[in-house]
Amino acid sequence: MKGNFAKFMCGRRGMDEFSQFLYVLTLLFLILSLCIPNVMGRFVFLLLAIAAMVLTFWRCLSKNLNKRWKENERYMKKTQKLRDWAHLRRDMWQQRKEYKFFKCPSCKAVLRVPKGKGKVRIVCRKCGTAFEKKT
Repeated sequence: MKGNFAKFMCGRRGMDEFSQFLYVLTLLFLILSLCIPNVMGRFVFLLLAIAAMVLTFWRCLSKNLNKRWKENERYMKKTQKLRDWAHLRRDMWQQRKEYKFFKCPSCKAVLRVPKGKGKVRIVCRKCGTAFEKKT
């Protein structure tokens, strides 16, 4: 059975980041269709969920790898700022016990300073602006 599935998927892309986004969107539409009391609204969200699910499976099983790759690259470029912001927030949360984070007053770059050092002079590596803060 495993070998048959491997043969079937040969030459297909499978799940990439854009397909994963469509999958989550399908689940969101399904949950919304359950929560809305209006029958027409429920029907609309159910249709949107079905359309997103069909698109997800179609992308996963497509053999046109170049076109699916270009679609995924477009998605990745459009979501780059959001992914960078989320990555920065995750890192800040994980390092919150050892470091304190500040924004540069001129260029708004995020700077990290070890906690417990008292009042320190911080120099931005991006623009060279210096300012003092308490850690």
